[in-house]
Amino acid sequence: MSIASLALKSFRNRKFATGLAIISITLSVTLLMGVEILRDQAKASFTNTVSGIDLIVGARSSPTHLLLYSVFGIGNPTRNIDWSSYKEISQHPQVNWSIPISMGDSHAGFRVLGTDNNYFKYYRYARDRRLSLRLGDWFEHADEVVLGAEAAVKLGYRLGDEVIVAHGAGNESFITHDDKPFHVVGILDKTGTPVDRTVLVSLGGFDGMHDDWVSAEGDQAHDPLLGKHIDENHALDRNISAFMLGLKSRAAAIGMQRSINQFDHEPLSAILPGVALLELWEIVSLVENTLFVISVFVVIVGLFSMLIILMASMNERRREMAILRSVGARPVHVFSLIISEAVFITLAGILLGGALVSAIMLFGQNWIAQQLGLFVTLNWFTSNQLVILSLVALLGFLIGLIPGIRIYRYSLIDGMTVRV
Repeated sequence: MSIASLALKSFRNRKFATGLAIISITLSVTLLMGVEILRDQAKASFTNTVSGIDLIVGARSSPTHLLLYSVFGIGNPTRNIDWSSYKEISQHPQVNWSIPISMGDSHAGFRVLGTDNNYFKYYRYARDRRLSLRLGDWFEHADEVVLGAEAAVKLGYRLGDEVIVAHGAGNESFITHDDKPFHVVGILDKTGTPVDRTVLVSLGGFDGMHDDWVSAEGDQAHDPLLGKHIDENHALDRNISAFMLGLKSRAAAIGMQRSINQFDHEPLSAILPGVALLELWEIVSLVENTLFVISVFVVIVGLFSMLIILMASMNERRREMAILRSVGARPVHVFSLIISEAVFITLAGILLGGALVSAIMLFGQNWIAQQLGLFVTLNWFTSNQLVILSLVALLGFLIGLIPGIRIYRYSLIDGMTVRV
């Protein structure tokens, strides 16, 4: 009879203990892989939030602060940028396109972003994907709004619904612009980025909430970047929160960054989004590494649970092993039997853990997207994750050596003597 068949028979005789060991490893592997997958997905989500943008410019501040409020909608700028500064930089010969951004208001907890049609034309995410509309059209007038996918779902808005914007970025505000309502004209497709939780209005509409403005059908419209007729003096007084730049040559990014950082008219900061992202991950690396270490310890506890179960059965199994010796089994066969059991339990836990975490990610995609803002993509395990699982299997084998060596010694001592 083979070692594998003996191991299976042994499992059937100890179903409860073996099942507990497999469940323990399954749950620990599920936690470990869940944390690792979410780490990878979080990094991918952050990286995919913005792409194709060479520089982000804002008031003088740290790179991570500028990145967080301009791209991820976290925090607020230290101060605004003069419109004249934006126009001067955006008209630089090296600049191919620019996207102005104004912020500071919200609607039902969702951040309101004032911008122009260049945002829809040039903003990219997930390497080179463009924003697309699920319903409606892009805004054309100052009283129109385009909703991100998540904002539209949570608010239950449809095309034509009225939107009242409030001052400030909190969930509650005592200052509302109810005298200047907007109307929903478009709803974006899901992107898996902070754009999904954004309410987009034109710069003219954004400024109009804090000043008098006339609809685009009137004689004067306060929306220069939409191609309307404007009062030039008023436009020069406009402030924006930040702007994004696409350059004609990415090789010019460093030189352009240095030039903006030394801008004469006001103190500005220009950042390279990729570099700022790396700095951001350095800041949060302590938290993610701590979560990973905790998960590793959980796996180790699960494996030691298997060891405890195997060791607890050693005295009971001395009789079983002595009988095997009496029918011709050698000590090495007894040793291999215990190792096989440990490896089987570990591999079963790994396979079930991998299946369980995949099922959780599959059926929990919507919940994860709503609660964590992460759009989990189901892929094969990465090479790094496969290495981790291989190390778990190796650790299970090494832990199995402990009861294996002990039963091997018992087998040598007992010999042909059957202990009752």
